[in-house]
Amino acid sequence: MKTLRQAKVGDNVKVVKLHGEGAVKRRIMDMGITKGVEIHIQKVAPLGDPVEVTVRGYELSLRKADADMIEVE
Repeated sequence: MKTLRQAKVGDNVKVVKLHGEGAVKRRIMDMGITKGVEIHIQKVAPLGDPVEVTVRGYELSLRKADADMIEVE
């Protein structure tokens, strides 16, 4: 299992599954990250938090904890 947090800068990945429950999972889905969507990794901050990605045509910053809940291929 590879998570979004493990993806390298410049990678294009596809969401396989969202982990987590309740409000946290709902918030991630509300940001446009759903099963099957393509994500491009733009930047990672020096300490790894946050991760900047492009999803559905807009840029989004995610915390490490949120990126760990997104399984990709």
